[in-house]
Amino acid sequence: MGFGGISIGSLILILLIGILLFGTKKFRNIGEDLGTALKGFKKGLSGSSSGSDTDKKPKK
Repeated sequence: MGFGGISIGSLILILLIGILLFGTKKFRNIGEDLGTALKGFKKGLSGSSSGSDTDKKPKK
């Protein structure tokens, strides 16, 4: 069983139909966009916690 009662075979079939409809280039672009968004999200999370530390100690 896969996600929510969907078998692995069904997931593969859905993926193949998606590739036939949209092509591999569209899926590659979606993957790149998701990766960039996740990178930005992680960078924002790490930057927000370290940014508050620098405000406490002013440079002279």
